[in-house]
Amino acid sequence: MSEREQYIEKAKAKLDHWNAEIDKMKAKVDEAEADTKIEYQKQLDEMREQRDEAEARLKELREASDDAWHEMKAGFDKAWDSISGAFKNAMSRFK
Repeated sequence: MSEREQYIEKAKAKLDHWNAEIDKMKAKVDEAEADTKIEYQKQLDEMREQRDEAEARLKELREASDDAWHEMKAGFDKAWDSISGAFKNAMSRFK
């Protein structure tokens, strides 16, 4: 497996983890009282937005030419750190 394939698989695994976290949070939203439910729903929507942005970036990375791969990877790493921080921030408000 090439470095590129390994990198993409690792990023996909992180997204799969985020999807599992979103599913857990969805269950909390469903069980919450009405006033709490509104706030939880906002956090859940924010988490989904961050996940969707990360998935879009990963798609761009997957489709990049071999020549553009390393340059795109550097940009993806920077974007991933930002998106990941925002996702974790939104997730922490559920606890």
